Parts: sequence; structure tokens; C-alpha cells
Amino acid sequence: MISTSLQTLQETLTFPPTWLPAWPQWINFVNAMNAGPFLTYFQNSVIITVSIIVLQMAIMIPAAYSFAKYKFFGKEFLFALVLLAFMIPGQVTFIPVYLMLADWGLIKSLLPQIIPFMSNAFGVFLLRQYFMQIPQEIIESARLDNASEFKIIRKIMIPMSMPALATIALFSFVSHWNDYFWPLVMTDSAEVRPLTMGIAMLRETEGITNWHVIMAGNVVLVVPILIVYLFASKQIVNAFVYSGIK
Repeated sequence: MISTSLQTLQETLTFPPTWLPAWPQWINFVNAMNAGPFLTYFQNSVIITVSIIVLQMAIMIPAAYSFAKYKFFGKEFLFALVLLAFMIPGQVTFIPVYLMLADWGLIKSLLPQIIPFMSNAFGVFLLRQYFMQIPQEIIESARLDNASEFKIIRKIMIPMSMPALATIALFSFVSHWNDYFWPLVMTDSAEVRPLTMGIAMLRETEGITNWHVIMAGNVVLVVPILIVYLFASKQIVNAFVYSGIK
């Protein structure tokens, strides 16, 4: 991808393939960015992805804490609904969701790409499993010191579960940053489209597939994912090798 993004069109079409460009064509990135309102697309992707992650954390953490540390009527049934929720693909629900959001008059905004993903059923499940490993004695000690439930979550549960939270946030970031199907259905103007749709619009110009420009756009799309992963990689490894609380 990186090699092709720096080649000329003629080099991308040669056979056998040219692995390294004769002279790096940095102009391909300029052409990709000038092919449409890419700054708007990039800004939309950032707003959508960050908003989803923030809202998911605000809903997911209290929900997982309740399922892990509280006993209440209907707990098993409600948790079964959570498990069922992340087994249903978005392609099954997009028509009723679209009709509902259209009735609310939200289609011409970024909200249809945010609201349906405010909750994260897989995140609730994974975080609940993580919270269950935190000894109840630690929580009871905090309650004896008159700590509120919010303070317990903020001072105990979240710091001790950072590997799981980082993993969930990264999976959510990658999923929604790369999402194409949902924005394709929910948007009808360039003002609210994300970067993935902008890259797709680079596909053809005058009947020719400009692979060098497309790959330049894909490099721009992938770089933020790599940056986020570099910052979160240690936490992700810890989440999967986690075996107890020290």
C-alpha cells in the first residue's frame, strides 16, 4: 500500500509489479486530498469515532459494574439480552434504525452515525468479566470509608481495569473508523460523510482506476489506527494475559 501510494500510474500497472517506485511521488497524497473535501471527511471521522467511544464508556462502565457487583431482580435475563445484542449484526437492524432516525429528522447530521452505537454490548460483557476478578473485599473497604459508588468506579474499578478499557476502546475505534456500510446508508451529503467514503470516491476518474491515488488515501486512513495501536498495545497485551489483581 505504501509503495503503491508513492508510484506513478504507469508503475502501478506494470507486470511484474514494481515493488519500489523509481522516484517517490509525494504529489499523490496532495492529489488524494484535493479530490474532495477530505479535511471535512477526516474531521467527521474524528468526531464520530471519539463521540462513540466516550458515550460507550459512559454507559458501559456503570452497566458492567452493576452486572459484576450487584444482585438485583432480572439480572440474568438482562445480561442474556446484552449477550444477544452483540450477536445481531447491524445489517439486520439498519432499515428500522434508518426509518426511525429519518422520522426524527437527523439524517442530515452526524448523529445517525453516533446514536446507534452509544452502547457496546461486547464491551459490557468483556468489562463485566474483568470487574468480576476484582475482589469484593476492596469494594467493601471503600464503602466502609464512606466512598460513593461513583467514587469506587472512578478510583478503583477504572484504574484496575485499564487494560480491558484500552482494548475495548481500540476495537471500537478501529471498527468505527473503518466503517463504510453504515455511513453509506445513513448519509446523503459530503458534509456528514466520514473518511472511508471519501476514499471510496477516489476509485475512478475518467474510467481509469487511479491505484496510486487510492493507496495514498488509504495510507492517510490507516495512519491514525497505527498511532492509536502504538499507544494502546501494552494495555491490550495485559488485557489478554491478565490472571489476577496484584
